[in-house]
Amino acid sequence: MTDGPRQRSSTAGSAKDAAGDTSSEGGVALKKEIGLVSACGIIVGNIIGSGIFVSPKGVLENASSVGVALIVWIITGVITAIGALCYAELGVTIPKSGGDYSYVKDIFGGLAGFLRLWIAVLVIYPTNQAVIALTFSNYVLQPLFPTCFPPESGLRLLAAVCLLLLTWVNCSSVRWATRVQDMFTAGKLLALALIIIMGIVQICKGDYYWLEPANAFEPFQEYDVGLIALAFLQGSFASGGWNFLNYVTEELVDPYVNLPRAIFISIPLVTFVYVFANIAYVTAMSPQELLASNAVAVTFGEKLLGVMSWIMPISVALSTFGGVNGSLFTSSRLFFAGAREGHLPSLLAMIHVKRCTPIPALLFTCLSTLLMLCTSDMYTLINYVGFINYLFYGVTVAGQIVLRFTQPDMHRPIKISLIWPVIYLIFWAFLLIFSLYSEPLVCGIGLAIMLTGVPVYFLGVYWDKKPQCFNRFVDKMTYLGQKFCVVVYPAVTSSSSSSGEDGEEMKEAMSPLSKDDGDNHKSADC
Repeated sequence: MTDGPRQRSSTAGSAKDAAGDTSSEGGVALKKEIGLVSACGIIVGNIIGSGIFVSPKGVLENASSVGVALIVWIITGVITAIGALCYAELGVTIPKSGGDYSYVKDIFGGLAGFLRLWIAVLVIYPTNQAVIALTFSNYVLQPLFPTCFPPESGLRLLAAVCLLLLTWVNCSSVRWATRVQDMFTAGKLLALALIIIMGIVQICKGDYYWLEPANAFEPFQEYDVGLIALAFLQGSFASGGWNFLNYVTEELVDPYVNLPRAIFISIPLVTFVYVFANIAYVTAMSPQELLASNAVAVTFGEKLLGVMSWIMPISVALSTFGGVNGSLFTSSRLFFAGAREGHLPSLLAMIHVKRCTPIPALLFTCLSTLLMLCTSDMYTLINYVGFINYLFYGVTVAGQIVLRFTQPDMHRPIKISLIWPVIYLIFWAFLLIFSLYSEPLVCGIGLAIMLTGVPVYFLGVYWDKKPQCFNRFVDKMTYLGQKFCVVVYPAVTSSSSSSGEDGEEMKEAMSPLSKDDGDNHKSADC
Protein backbone atom coordinates (compact mmCIF):
# COMPACT_ATOMS: atom_id res chain seq x y z
CA MET A 1 0.00 0.00 0.00
CA THR A 2 1.15 3.54 -0.54
CA ASP A 3 1.27 6.20 2.14
CA GLY A 4 -1.35 8.32 0.43
CA PRO A 5 -3.09 9.01 -2.82
CA ARG A 6 -0.88 9.44 -5.82
CA GLN A 7 -1.37 12.52 -7.93
CA ARG A 8 -3.74 11.92 -10.81
CA SER A 9 -2.58 11.99 -14.39
CA SER A 10 -3.79 14.57 -16.81
CA THR A 11 -5.53 12.08 -19.03
CA ALA A 12 -9.01 13.48 -18.70
CA GLY A 13 -9.89 16.20 -21.13
CA SER A 14 -6.42 16.78 -22.50
CA ALA A 15 -6.06 17.26 -26.20
CA LYS A 16 -2.53 16.03 -25.85
CA ASP A 17 -3.70 12.75 -24.41
CA ALA A 18 -6.40 12.47 -27.01
CA ALA A 19 -3.65 12.19 -29.52
CA GLY A 20 -1.80 9.81 -27.21
CA ASP A 21 1.22 12.12 -26.83
CA THR A 22 3.88 11.94 -24.17
CA SER A 23 4.47 14.75 -21.73
CA SER A 24 7.32 17.19 -21.75
CA GLU A 25 8.82 15.39 -18.75
CA GLY A 26 9.26 12.22 -20.79
CA GLY A 27 6.25 10.51 -19.20
CA VAL A 28 3.61 8.46 -20.94
CA ALA A 29 -0.16 8.34 -20.63
CA LEU A 30 -3.06 6.00 -21.25
CA LYS A 31 -4.15 6.19 -24.87
CA LYS A 32 -7.57 7.37 -25.94
CA GLU A 33 -8.30 4.63 -28.44
CA ILE A 34 -11.81 3.47 -27.50
CA GLY A 35 -14.25 4.86 -30.04
CA LEU A 36 -18.04 4.55 -30.10
CA VAL A 37 -18.11 1.09 -31.71
CA SER A 38 -15.58 -0.34 -29.24
CA ALA A 39 -17.41 1.34 -26.36
CA CYS A 40 -20.64 -0.38 -27.40
CA GLY A 41 -18.67 -3.63 -27.75
CA ILE A 42 -17.44 -3.34 -24.15
CA ILE A 43 -20.94 -2.84 -22.74
CA VAL A 44 -22.72 -5.42 -24.91
CA GLY A 45 -19.86 -7.92 -24.65
CA ASN A 46 -19.76 -7.73 -20.86
CA ILE A 47 -23.53 -7.98 -20.37
CA ILE A 48 -24.11 -10.81 -22.85
CA GLY A 49 -22.01 -13.68 -21.58
CA SER A 50 -22.95 -17.34 -21.66
CA GLY A 51 -26.14 -16.97 -19.61
CA ILE A 52 -28.57 -16.17 -22.43
CA PHE A 53 -27.24 -19.21 -24.35
CA VAL A 54 -26.87 -21.63 -21.46
CA SER A 55 -29.40 -20.98 -18.68
CA PRO A 56 -31.89 -18.15 -19.21
CA LYS A 57 -34.24 -20.24 -17.08
CA GLY A 58 -33.50 -18.46 -13.78
CA VAL A 59 -36.16 -15.86 -14.55
CA LEU A 60 -38.69 -18.33 -15.98
CA GLU A 61 -38.60 -20.83 -13.11
CA ASN A 62 -39.35 -18.07 -10.59
CA ALA A 63 -41.80 -16.08 -12.73
CA SER A 64 -44.04 -19.19 -12.94
CA SER A 65 -45.26 -18.46 -16.50
CA VAL A 66 -43.89 -17.42 -19.88
CA GLY A 67 -45.84 -14.15 -19.96
CA VAL A 68 -44.68 -12.97 -16.54
CA ALA A 69 -41.10 -13.97 -17.41
CA LEU A 70 -41.16 -11.78 -20.53
CA ILE A 71 -42.58 -8.87 -18.51
CA VAL A 72 -39.76 -9.32 -15.97
CA TRP A 73 -37.16 -9.20 -18.76
CA ILE A 74 -38.68 -5.98 -20.14
CA ILE A 75 -38.94 -4.23 -16.76
CA THR A 76 -35.42 -5.32 -15.83
CA GLY A 77 -34.15 -3.84 -19.10
CA VAL A 78 -35.91 -0.55 -18.36
CA ILE A 79 -34.48 -0.38 -14.82
CA THR A 80 -31.00 -1.21 -16.16
CA ALA A 81 -31.38 1.64 -18.67
CA ILE A 82 -32.32 4.02 -15.84
CA GLY A 83 -29.27 2.92 -13.81
CA ALA A 84 -27.05 3.36 -16.86
CA LEU A 85 -28.52 6.84 -17.37
CA CYS A 86 -27.50 7.75 -13.82
CA TYR A 87 -24.00 6.37 -14.43
CA ALA A 88 -23.78 8.39 -17.66
CA GLU A 89 -24.23 11.61 -15.68
CA LEU A 90 -21.69 10.53 -13.07
CA GLY A 91 -19.25 9.41 -15.77
CA VAL A 92 -19.10 12.82 -17.44
CA THR A 93 -19.32 14.75 -14.13
CA ILE A 94 -16.44 12.79 -12.54
CA PRO A 95 -14.47 11.82 -15.69
CA LYS A 96 -12.15 9.28 -14.03
CA SER A 97 -11.50 5.68 -14.87
CA GLY A 98 -12.56 3.28 -12.13
CA GLY A 99 -16.33 3.58 -12.46
CA ASP A 100 -18.40 3.28 -9.30
CA TYR A 101 -15.25 2.92 -7.17
CA SER A 102 -14.10 6.40 -8.19
CA TYR A 103 -17.57 7.89 -7.72
CA VAL A 104 -18.12 6.33 -4.28
CA LYS A 105 -14.64 7.41 -3.13
CA ASP A 106 -15.09 11.01 -4.28
CA ILE A 107 -18.61 11.36 -2.87
CA PHE A 108 -18.56 9.29 0.35
CA GLY A 109 -14.85 9.23 1.17
CA GLY A 110 -11.85 6.94 1.02
CA LEU A 111 -13.14 4.13 3.26
CA ALA A 112 -16.36 3.62 1.29
CA GLY A 113 -14.41 3.62 -1.97
CA PHE A 114 -11.84 1.20 -0.60
CA LEU A 115 -14.51 -1.28 0.50
CA ARG A 116 -15.94 -1.24 -3.04
CA LEU A 117 -12.45 -1.88 -4.40
CA TRP A 118 -11.65 -4.49 -1.75
CA ILE A 119 -14.60 -6.74 -2.53
CA ALA A 120 -13.90 -6.38 -6.27
CA VAL A 121 -10.21 -7.27 -5.89
CA LEU A 122 -10.74 -10.05 -3.39
CA VAL A 123 -13.66 -11.92 -4.91
CA ILE A 124 -15.90 -10.39 -7.58
CA TYR A 125 -13.66 -10.09 -10.62
CA PRO A 126 -11.36 -13.07 -10.03
CA THR A 127 -14.31 -15.42 -9.49
CA ASN A 128 -16.40 -14.08 -12.37
CA GLN A 129 -13.49 -14.32 -14.80
CA ALA A 130 -12.64 -17.81 -13.60
CA VAL A 131 -16.23 -19.02 -14.09
CA ILE A 132 -16.49 -17.49 -17.58
CA ALA A 133 -13.15 -19.07 -18.56
CA LEU A 134 -14.30 -22.47 -17.25
CA THR A 135 -17.54 -22.17 -19.26
CA PHE A 136 -15.42 -21.49 -22.36
CA SER A 137 -13.31 -24.58 -21.61
CA ASN A 138 -16.36 -26.76 -21.10
CA TYR A 139 -17.88 -25.89 -24.49
CA VAL A 140 -14.56 -26.29 -26.31
CA LEU A 141 -13.80 -29.71 -24.77
CA GLN A 142 -17.31 -31.17 -24.69
CA PRO A 143 -17.22 -32.38 -28.36
CA LEU A 144 -14.07 -34.35 -27.51
CA PHE A 145 -15.91 -36.14 -24.67
CA PRO A 146 -19.36 -36.87 -26.17
CA THR A 147 -20.27 -39.63 -23.69
CA CYS A 148 -18.94 -38.11 -20.48
CA PHE A 149 -17.93 -34.88 -18.80
CA PRO A 150 -14.50 -33.40 -19.64
CA PRO A 151 -11.88 -33.98 -16.91
CA GLU A 152 -11.74 -31.21 -14.32
CA SER A 153 -7.98 -30.76 -14.72
CA GLY A 154 -8.38 -30.31 -18.47
CA LEU A 155 -11.08 -27.69 -17.98
CA ARG A 156 -8.96 -25.68 -15.58
CA LEU A 157 -5.84 -25.97 -17.76
CA LEU A 158 -7.63 -24.70 -20.87
CA ALA A 159 -9.24 -21.91 -18.83
CA ALA A 160 -5.75 -20.88 -17.66
CA VAL A 161 -4.47 -20.88 -21.27
CA CYS A 162 -7.43 -18.67 -22.28
CA LEU A 163 -6.64 -16.21 -19.47
CA LEU A 164 -2.92 -16.10 -20.27
CA LEU A 165 -3.54 -15.56 -23.99
CA LEU A 166 -5.99 -12.71 -23.43
CA THR A 167 -3.77 -11.12 -20.78
CA TRP A 168 -0.94 -11.09 -23.34
CA VAL A 169 -3.25 -9.45 -25.90
CA ASN A 170 -4.33 -6.79 -23.41
CA CYS A 171 -0.73 -6.13 -22.32
CA SER A 172 0.41 -5.79 -25.92
CA SER A 173 -2.02 -3.16 -27.19
CA VAL A 174 -5.23 -1.38 -26.29
CA ARG A 175 -6.12 -1.50 -29.98
CA TRP A 176 -5.69 -5.28 -30.13
CA ALA A 177 -7.84 -5.75 -27.02
CA THR A 178 -10.65 -3.59 -28.37
CA ARG A 179 -10.52 -5.32 -31.77
CA VAL A 180 -10.85 -8.72 -30.07
CA GLN A 181 -13.78 -7.37 -28.07
CA ASP A 182 -15.47 -5.92 -31.17
CA MET A 183 -15.02 -9.15 -33.14
CA PHE A 184 -16.37 -11.50 -30.48
CA THR A 185 -19.23 -9.17 -29.55
CA ALA A 186 -20.26 -9.13 -33.22
CA GLY A 187 -20.04 -12.93 -33.25
CA LYS A 188 -22.32 -13.40 -30.26
CA LEU A 189 -24.82 -10.86 -31.66
CA LEU A 190 -24.89 -12.77 -34.96
CA ALA A 191 -25.56 -16.02 -33.09
CA LEU A 192 -28.39 -14.39 -31.14
CA ALA A 193 -29.73 -12.85 -34.37
CA LEU A 194 -29.86 -16.39 -35.81
CA ILE A 195 -31.85 -17.56 -32.77
CA ILE A 196 -34.25 -14.62 -33.09
CA ILE A 197 -34.70 -15.14 -36.86
CA MET A 198 -35.45 -18.83 -36.32
CA GLY A 199 -37.99 -17.80 -33.68
CA ILE A 200 -39.66 -15.45 -36.18
CA VAL A 201 -39.78 -18.29 -38.74
CA GLN A 202 -41.41 -20.51 -36.12
CA ILE A 203 -44.03 -17.84 -35.40
CA CYS A 204 -44.72 -17.45 -39.14
CA LYS A 205 -45.26 -21.22 -39.30
CA GLY A 206 -47.82 -20.94 -36.50
CA ASP A 207 -45.66 -22.35 -33.67
CA TYR A 208 -46.51 -19.73 -31.05
CA TYR A 209 -48.67 -21.68 -28.60
CA TRP A 210 -46.83 -20.38 -25.53
CA LEU A 211 -47.05 -16.77 -26.78
CA GLU A 212 -50.84 -16.70 -26.96
CA PRO A 213 -52.12 -14.68 -23.95
CA ALA A 214 -54.28 -17.52 -22.67
CA ASN A 215 -51.29 -19.87 -22.59
CA ALA A 216 -48.50 -17.38 -21.88
CA PHE A 217 -49.94 -16.54 -18.47
CA GLU A 218 -50.93 -20.09 -17.59
CA PRO A 219 -48.78 -20.85 -14.52
CA PHE A 220 -46.88 -24.11 -14.33
CA GLN A 221 -46.65 -23.49 -10.57
CA GLU A 222 -48.54 -21.18 -8.22
CA TYR A 223 -47.70 -17.48 -8.45
CA ASP A 224 -45.78 -16.22 -5.44
CA VAL A 225 -44.67 -12.65 -4.74
CA GLY A 226 -41.41 -13.86 -3.27
CA LEU A 227 -40.62 -15.96 -6.35
CA ILE A 228 -41.43 -13.06 -8.69
CA ALA A 229 -39.10 -10.82 -6.70
CA LEU A 230 -36.45 -13.51 -7.10
CA ALA A 231 -37.14 -13.50 -10.85
CA PHE A 232 -36.42 -9.75 -10.93
CA LEU A 233 -33.21 -10.39 -8.98
CA GLN A 234 -32.15 -13.04 -11.51
CA GLY A 235 -32.93 -10.64 -14.37
CA SER A 236 -30.86 -7.90 -12.72
CA PHE A 237 -27.88 -10.24 -12.32
CA ALA A 238 -28.23 -11.30 -15.98
CA SER A 239 -27.87 -7.62 -16.95
CA GLY A 240 -24.67 -7.19 -14.92
CA GLY A 241 -21.83 -5.45 -16.74
CA TRP A 242 -23.79 -2.42 -17.94
CA ASN A 243 -21.53 -0.14 -15.88
CA PHE A 244 -18.18 -1.50 -17.15
CA LEU A 245 -17.58 1.26 -19.70
CA ASN A 246 -17.29 3.73 -16.80
CA TYR A 247 -14.15 1.87 -15.72
CA VAL A 248 -12.28 3.05 -18.83
CA THR A 249 -13.55 6.64 -19.12
CA GLU A 250 -10.08 8.12 -19.55
CA GLU A 251 -9.38 5.90 -22.57
CA LEU A 252 -12.55 6.92 -24.42
CA VAL A 253 -12.30 9.17 -27.44
CA ASP A 254 -14.44 12.23 -26.58
CA PRO A 255 -15.96 10.67 -23.42
CA TYR A 256 -18.49 13.46 -22.95
CA VAL A 257 -20.13 12.36 -26.21
CA ASN A 258 -19.28 8.68 -26.56
CA LEU A 259 -19.92 7.52 -22.98
CA PRO A 260 -23.63 8.43 -22.88
CA ARG A 261 -24.09 7.61 -26.57
CA ALA A 262 -22.67 4.08 -26.11
CA ILE A 263 -24.93 3.53 -23.09
CA PHE A 264 -28.02 4.74 -24.95
CA ILE A 265 -27.25 2.40 -27.88
CA SER A 266 -26.14 -0.69 -25.95
CA ILE A 267 -28.71 -1.06 -23.16
CA PRO A 268 -31.81 -1.00 -25.45
CA LEU A 269 -30.00 -3.37 -27.83
CA VAL A 270 -29.29 -5.88 -25.04
CA THR A 271 -32.86 -5.61 -23.72
CA PHE A 272 -34.22 -6.27 -27.22
CA VAL A 273 -31.93 -9.28 -27.69
CA TYR A 274 -32.78 -10.77 -24.27
CA VAL A 275 -36.55 -10.43 -24.74
CA PHE A 276 -36.68 -11.74 -28.31
CA ALA A 277 -34.21 -14.58 -27.67
CA ASN A 278 -36.50 -15.79 -24.88
CA ILE A 279 -39.51 -15.45 -27.20
CA ALA A 280 -37.63 -17.54 -29.79
CA TYR A 281 -36.83 -20.24 -27.24
CA VAL A 282 -40.49 -20.80 -26.30
CA THR A 283 -41.50 -21.19 -29.96
CA ALA A 284 -39.51 -24.44 -30.08
CA MET A 285 -39.62 -25.59 -26.45
CA SER A 286 -42.27 -25.78 -23.77
CA PRO A 287 -41.48 -24.14 -20.41
CA GLN A 288 -40.88 -27.62 -18.97
CA GLU A 289 -38.36 -28.49 -21.71
CA LEU A 290 -36.62 -25.17 -21.25
CA LEU A 291 -36.31 -25.62 -17.49
CA ALA A 292 -35.00 -29.18 -17.93
CA SER A 293 -32.24 -28.15 -20.37
CA ASN A 294 -28.74 -27.43 -19.07
CA ALA A 295 -27.86 -25.55 -22.28
CA VAL A 296 -30.97 -23.96 -23.74
CA ALA A 297 -29.42 -22.61 -26.96
CA VAL A 298 -27.86 -26.00 -27.71
CA THR A 299 -31.20 -27.77 -27.23
CA PHE A 300 -32.87 -25.10 -29.37
CA GLY A 301 -30.27 -25.66 -32.12
CA GLU A 302 -30.69 -29.44 -31.99
CA LYS A 303 -34.44 -29.03 -32.53
CA LEU A 304 -34.28 -26.54 -35.41
CA LEU A 305 -30.81 -26.55 -37.01
CA GLY A 306 -30.34 -30.24 -37.63
CA VAL A 307 -26.83 -30.95 -38.96
CA MET A 308 -25.91 -27.30 -38.32
CA SER A 309 -26.63 -27.59 -34.59
CA TRP A 310 -22.88 -27.37 -33.88
CA ILE A 311 -23.19 -23.60 -34.41
CA MET A 312 -24.70 -23.10 -30.96
CA PRO A 313 -21.96 -24.63 -28.75
CA ILE A 314 -19.35 -22.77 -30.82
CA SER A 315 -21.34 -19.56 -30.31
CA VAL A 316 -21.32 -20.10 -26.55
CA ALA A 317 -17.54 -20.70 -26.59
CA LEU A 318 -16.93 -17.54 -28.64
CA SER A 319 -19.25 -15.53 -26.40
CA THR A 320 -17.42 -16.59 -23.24
CA PHE A 321 -14.01 -15.97 -24.82
CA GLY A 322 -15.07 -12.39 -25.58
CA GLY A 323 -16.52 -12.11 -22.08
CA VAL A 324 -13.17 -13.00 -20.50
CA ASN A 325 -11.43 -10.38 -22.67
CA GLY A 326 -13.90 -7.65 -21.73
CA SER A 327 -13.70 -8.45 -18.04
CA LEU A 328 -9.88 -8.46 -18.06
CA PHE A 329 -9.81 -5.15 -19.92
CA THR A 330 -12.19 -3.31 -17.60
CA SER A 331 -11.25 -4.85 -14.23
CA SER A 332 -7.56 -4.08 -14.75
CA ARG A 333 -8.53 -0.40 -15.16
CA LEU A 334 -10.39 -0.56 -11.86
CA PHE A 335 -7.27 -1.84 -10.11
CA PHE A 336 -5.18 0.77 -11.95
CA ALA A 337 -7.50 3.53 -10.68
CA GLY A 338 -7.38 2.16 -7.14
CA ALA A 339 -3.58 2.11 -7.12
CA ARG A 340 -3.46 5.66 -8.49
CA GLU A 341 -5.55 6.82 -5.54
CA GLY A 342 -3.24 5.05 -3.05
CA HIS A 343 -5.64 2.19 -2.26
CA LEU A 344 -3.54 -0.55 -3.88
CA PRO A 345 0.24 -0.98 -4.34
CA SER A 346 1.57 1.88 -6.44
CA LEU A 347 3.10 -0.50 -9.00
CA LEU A 348 -0.42 -1.21 -10.27
CA ALA A 349 -0.79 2.47 -11.23
CA MET A 350 2.05 2.29 -13.76
CA ILE A 351 1.87 1.78 -17.53
CA HIS A 352 4.33 0.42 -20.08
CA VAL A 353 6.70 3.05 -21.48
CA LYS A 354 6.15 1.88 -25.05
CA ARG A 355 2.76 0.19 -25.23
CA CYS A 356 0.99 2.52 -22.77
CA THR A 357 -0.97 -0.38 -21.24
CA PRO A 358 -1.34 -0.99 -17.47
CA ILE A 359 0.70 -4.20 -17.52
CA PRO A 360 1.11 -4.61 -13.71
CA ALA A 361 -2.67 -4.24 -13.19
CA LEU A 362 -3.36 -6.76 -15.97
CA LEU A 363 -0.85 -9.26 -14.56
CA PHE A 364 -2.37 -8.83 -11.08
CA THR A 365 -5.86 -9.44 -12.51
CA CYS A 366 -4.67 -12.55 -14.35
CA LEU A 367 -2.81 -13.94 -11.32
CA SER A 368 -5.77 -13.47 -8.96
CA THR A 369 -8.05 -15.24 -11.48
CA LEU A 370 -5.58 -18.13 -11.90
CA LEU A 371 -5.55 -18.54 -8.12
CA MET A 372 -9.36 -18.74 -8.17
CA LEU A 373 -9.11 -21.54 -10.74
CA CYS A 374 -7.21 -23.54 -8.13
CA THR A 375 -10.09 -23.45 -5.62
CA SER A 376 -13.39 -25.33 -5.72
CA ASP A 377 -15.24 -22.70 -3.66
CA MET A 378 -15.55 -19.93 -6.26
CA TYR A 379 -19.25 -20.54 -6.95
CA THR A 380 -19.96 -20.24 -3.22
CA LEU A 381 -17.99 -16.98 -3.09
CA ILE A 382 -19.99 -15.57 -6.02
CA ASN A 383 -23.22 -16.24 -4.12
CA TYR A 384 -21.86 -14.49 -1.04
CA VAL A 385 -20.68 -11.30 -2.75
CA GLY A 386 -23.34 -10.96 -5.47
CA PHE A 387 -25.45 -9.14 -2.88
CA ILE A 388 -22.57 -6.74 -2.08
CA ASN A 389 -21.96 -5.98 -5.74
CA TYR A 390 -25.63 -5.05 -6.17
CA LEU A 391 -25.50 -3.04 -2.93
CA PHE A 392 -22.86 -0.72 -4.36
CA TYR A 393 -24.92 -0.05 -7.48
CA GLY A 394 -27.49 1.61 -5.24
CA VAL A 395 -24.87 3.40 -3.14
CA THR A 396 -23.40 4.87 -6.33
CA VAL A 397 -26.76 6.08 -7.64
CA ALA A 398 -27.55 7.52 -4.19
CA GLY A 399 -24.25 9.38 -4.46
CA GLN A 400 -25.57 11.10 -7.57
CA ILE A 401 -28.41 12.59 -5.49
CA VAL A 402 -25.99 13.54 -2.68
CA LEU A 403 -23.72 15.27 -5.18
CA ARG A 404 -26.62 17.34 -6.52
CA PHE A 405 -27.14 18.86 -3.07
CA THR A 406 -23.54 19.07 -1.84
CA GLN A 407 -22.12 20.48 -5.11
CA PRO A 408 -25.05 22.01 -7.01
CA ASP A 409 -22.79 24.24 -9.16
CA MET A 410 -20.55 21.39 -10.34
CA HIS A 411 -20.21 21.24 -14.13
CA ARG A 412 -22.50 18.51 -15.49
CA PRO A 413 -22.37 17.97 -19.27
CA ILE A 414 -25.37 15.66 -18.78
CA LYS A 415 -27.95 16.46 -16.11
CA ILE A 416 -30.93 14.13 -15.78
CA SER A 417 -34.05 14.60 -13.66
CA LEU A 418 -33.70 13.31 -10.09
CA ILE A 419 -36.84 11.26 -10.61
CA TRP A 420 -34.73 8.65 -12.46
CA PRO A 421 -32.28 7.88 -9.63
CA VAL A 422 -35.24 7.84 -7.22
CA ILE A 423 -37.05 5.24 -9.37
CA TYR A 424 -33.89 3.15 -9.59
CA LEU A 425 -33.33 3.32 -5.82
CA ILE A 426 -36.92 2.24 -5.07
CA PHE A 427 -36.49 -0.83 -7.28
CA TRP A 428 -33.00 -1.45 -5.83
CA ALA A 429 -34.25 -1.21 -2.23
CA PHE A 430 -37.09 -3.65 -2.99
CA LEU A 431 -34.63 -6.26 -4.31
CA LEU A 432 -32.11 -5.61 -1.55
CA ILE A 433 -34.65 -6.01 1.25
CA PHE A 434 -36.01 -9.17 -0.36
CA SER A 435 -32.47 -10.59 -0.64
CA LEU A 436 -31.84 -9.94 3.04
CA TYR A 437 -35.18 -11.52 3.95
CA SER A 438 -34.83 -14.61 1.76
CA GLU A 439 -31.12 -15.35 2.30
CA PRO A 440 -29.98 -13.59 5.49
CA LEU A 441 -27.02 -15.93 6.07
CA VAL A 442 -25.61 -15.54 2.55
CA CYS A 443 -26.00 -11.74 2.68
CA GLY A 444 -24.49 -11.62 6.17
CA ILE A 445 -21.41 -13.58 5.07
CA GLY A 446 -21.07 -11.24 2.07
CA LEU A 447 -21.15 -8.22 4.38
CA ALA A 448 -18.58 -9.86 6.66
CA ILE A 449 -16.24 -10.47 3.71
CA MET A 450 -16.57 -6.82 2.72
CA LEU A 451 -15.93 -5.57 6.27
CA THR A 452 -12.62 -7.44 6.42
CA GLY A 453 -11.41 -4.52 4.31
CA VAL A 454 -11.87 -2.03 7.19
CA PRO A 455 -8.70 -3.00 9.14
CA VAL A 456 -6.81 -3.35 5.85
CA TYR A 457 -7.79 0.24 4.96
CA PHE A 458 -6.66 1.69 8.28
CA LEU A 459 -3.39 -0.28 8.33
CA GLY A 460 -2.50 -0.01 4.67
CA VAL A 461 -3.93 3.34 3.56
CA TYR A 462 -4.89 5.56 6.50
CA TRP A 463 -1.82 4.85 8.68
CA ASP A 464 0.89 7.09 7.24
CA LYS A 465 3.65 6.47 9.83
CA LYS A 466 4.66 3.00 8.80
CA PRO A 467 8.10 1.67 9.87
CA GLN A 468 10.97 2.72 7.61
CA CYS A 469 11.98 -0.89 7.04
CA PHE A 470 8.50 -1.59 5.66
CA ASN A 471 8.60 1.46 3.38
CA ARG A 472 12.05 0.48 2.09
CA PHE A 473 10.83 -3.04 1.37
CA VAL A 474 7.79 -1.72 -0.54
CA ASP A 475 9.98 0.73 -2.48
CA LYS A 476 12.40 -2.05 -3.40
CA MET A 477 9.60 -4.37 -4.54
CA THR A 478 8.04 -1.53 -6.55
CA TYR A 479 11.38 -0.77 -8.20
CA LEU A 480 11.94 -4.44 -9.09
CA GLY A 481 8.42 -4.68 -10.51
CA GLN A 482 8.98 -1.48 -12.44
CA LYS A 483 12.17 -2.84 -13.99
CA PHE A 484 10.59 -6.21 -14.76
CA CYS A 485 7.51 -4.75 -16.48
CA VAL A 486 9.29 -1.65 -17.94
CA VAL A 487 6.61 0.67 -16.59
CA VAL A 488 6.41 4.23 -15.27
CA TYR A 489 3.73 6.42 -13.72
CA PRO A 490 1.43 8.15 -16.22
CA ALA A 491 2.15 11.80 -16.92
CA VAL A 492 0.83 14.46 -14.55
CA THR A 493 0.34 18.16 -15.14
CA SER A 494 3.41 20.34 -14.90
CA SER A 495 1.97 22.23 -11.97
CA SER A 496 1.46 19.13 -9.90
CA SER A 497 4.78 17.61 -10.81
CA SER A 498 6.80 20.67 -9.79
CA SER A 499 5.12 21.83 -6.59
CA GLY A 500 7.22 21.35 -3.47
CA GLU A 501 9.00 18.30 -2.12
CA ASP A 502 6.17 15.90 -2.98
CA GLY A 503 6.19 17.19 -6.54
CA GLU A 504 9.93 16.49 -6.84
CA GLU A 505 9.40 12.95 -5.52
CA MET A 506 6.58 12.35 -7.98
CA LYS A 507 8.66 13.74 -10.86
CA GLU A 508 11.50 11.37 -9.96
CA ALA A 509 9.14 8.40 -9.61
CA MET A 510 7.57 9.14 -12.98
CA SER A 511 10.80 9.58 -14.83
CA PRO A 512 11.81 6.76 -17.20
CA LEU A 513 13.86 3.93 -15.73
CA SER A 514 16.78 4.95 -17.90
CA LYS A 515 17.58 7.58 -20.48
CA ASP A 516 17.01 4.97 -23.18
CA ASP A 517 13.51 4.34 -21.83
CA GLY A 518 12.72 8.01 -22.11
CA ASP A 519 14.24 8.59 -25.53
CA ASN A 520 14.00 5.30 -27.38
CA HIS A 521 11.05 3.37 -25.93
CA LYS A 522 8.37 5.79 -27.05
CA SER A 523 6.44 4.76 -30.10
CA ALA A 524 3.42 5.78 -32.07
CA ASP A 525 1.39 3.78 -29.52
CA CYS A 526 2.03 6.40 -26.83
